[in-house]
Amino acid sequence: MTIKISRRRFLSTATATGAGLIAMPYLSRAADRPLVTHGVQSGDVSVDGGVVWSRADRPSQMMVEVSTTESFANARALPPIAALPESDFTAKMLLENLPGGQDIFYRVRFRDLSHPDVSSEPVVGRFRTAPADRRDVSFVWGGDVAGQGWGINPDDGGMVTYAAMHKHRPDFLIHSGDTIYADGIIKEEVKLADGKTWKNITIPEKAKVAETLDEYRAAHKYNFLDNNVRAFNADVPIFVQWDDHEVTNNWSISKQLPDTYKVRDISLLAARASRAFHEMYPMRESIVEPGRVYRTLNYGPHLDVFMLDERSYRGGNGPNQQTTYGPDAYFIGPDQFAWLKRALLNSRATWKVIASDMPLSLIVYDDAANKKGSEAFAQGDGPPRGRELEIADILRFIKTSGVTNTVWLTADVHYTAAHYYSPDKAQFQEFEPFWEFVSGPFHAGTFGPNELDNTFGPEVKFVKAPDAGKENLPPSAGYQFFGHVQIEGKTGRMTVTLRDRADVALWSTTLDPKLG
Repeated sequence: MTIKISRRRFLSTATATGAGLIAMPYLSRAADRPLVTHGVQSGDVSVDGGVVWSRADRPSQMMVEVSTTESFANARALPPIAALPESDFTAKMLLENLPGGQDIFYRVRFRDLSHPDVSSEPVVGRFRTAPADRRDVSFVWGGDVAGQGWGINPDDGGMVTYAAMHKHRPDFLIHSGDTIYADGIIKEEVKLADGKTWKNITIPEKAKVAETLDEYRAAHKYNFLDNNVRAFNADVPIFVQWDDHEVTNNWSISKQLPDTYKVRDISLLAARASRAFHEMYPMRESIVEPGRVYRTLNYGPHLDVFMLDERSYRGGNGPNQQTTYGPDAYFIGPDQFAWLKRALLNSRATWKVIASDMPLSLIVYDDAANKKGSEAFAQGDGPPRGRELEIADILRFIKTSGVTNTVWLTADVHYTAAHYYSPDKAQFQEFEPFWEFVSGPFHAGTFGPNELDNTFGPEVKFVKAPDAGKENLPPSAGYQFFGHVQIEGKTGRMTVTLRDRADVALWSTTLDPKLG
C-alpha cells in the first residue's frame, strides 16, 4: 500500500493521537487561516529563558504568549516576529527574564501578514527552565533519525523511541547529530528478511538525495510528520548538534561526491545544509559567528553541557597518521579547542558533560567497504596520531587544570555501549579516568559493534548491537536505543541508564561526583 502525506492527511493524523493539548496541539483546517504546519519546539534552555520555534504555511507573524500556568492566567504577550519565505516560514524567538526551575507554558499563533485580523489556531508547548538551586535533573540523549531508508511507518507506531523517551518527562534532550539523513532516500516500501513489508510515509523530496536548500529543509520537516516526534517536541526542549548526514555521508572538505549528486561542490552543499539546520531547530544563535554549532549550555549548579561541532572545522578525511598537530589533523579545530578549554576551566557545575557527536575510540572508516581512511577520532592502536592529538591534549588539560567530573556522551555508530577509560590500560596515560556512553539510533538501521582503539585505554563495560551478519535491521527489530541521565539534586550523584525503544533498562551505573 502506498502511503503519502498530504495536508489533509497530516492535519487528521495530528489531531487523532489523543496525546493531549500540550503533547499534540490542535491545527485549524480553515483554508483562509494560517496553519501551524509542524508543531512547536523549544531548546537551549537556561535558568532564565529558552528558544521557541514554529513554522507557518504562509508569510505571517509568529505571536507568542508565555505563562507559568497551564491556564495561561496572566500570560505575557511578546512582540511578534516575521515568518517569511526566506526562512521557509519558520520563526524562533528567545524568551527571556523567566523564573528559574519553573514550568513555562507558551502559546504560539501565526497572524496573516495580508490580513492582520486573521490568525491560526493556537499551539501550546512547555519547557522547564534550568534550576537555580540543587534540584534533581533528568535528560535523555542519542541520535540518528530516519536513516538507511527507515522512515515513518504508521503500522509500526512511527518513531517509537520518542514516545519511550517522553515517558520519562526529561528536562531536555541532547540530540547528538544525524538529525536527518539528507543523503538517504525513503521509498514507499522496503521488503524485510522475513517476507513482510515495511511501509513508509513518503514525500517527493525524499525520493532523491538532498541538494537544494528546499530539499534539505524538507528532510527535517519529514521527521516532524511523526506524531511521536511532534508530541515530544512540544514537551521537551532540545539541545541539538549536527554530524555528517545533515549534509551527506562522511562529509569533509575532501569529500568526493557519488554520482547520485548533480551538485559537485561539497562546500555549497554544506552551506545549504547548515542554513536548513539552523532554520529548523530552536538554537541560540551566535552573534560573533553566525551558524556556529558549538556552545555551552548551563543547566543549573549540577550540570554544564558542552556541545561540540566535529564537522565544520575538521581537515579532510584521510589516513589520520599525522604525528604533529596541524590543519590536516584538525577535528574540532584550534578556535573551538580553545573555547572548550576555557569553558571547562570556568565551569562551576558539578558535572561537565561533553556532547561529542562522534565517539573517541571506536574506529569509523571513511571507506567502510575497504576499511580505509578515518572518519572519526580513532586511527588504530598505538600512541596518539592525527585527530587523536586533540583528544590527548584536552585529556591532559583536564588533568593538569584540575577539572573534575567530566563525562562524554555520543552517538553515531548505531548501537549502544558504555566505555570506561583508564590510563593504566592506555598508550597515552596523561589523564584521569572517565566514562564515555554511546547511544542511538533513535530511528535508523542498526550496526556494530565497531573495532576499539587502545590509545586511550577504553574498556567495554556494556554493549548491545545486532548479531554478526544482521546489520541494518529495521526499527521494528528493537535495536533502537537512547540514554537516560539522572542527577540527584541533594547528593549530585549521576545515574546513567542505557535503554531500548521498548523502554527496557539494558544497563545502568551510578557515578559519585569527585569533590573539590
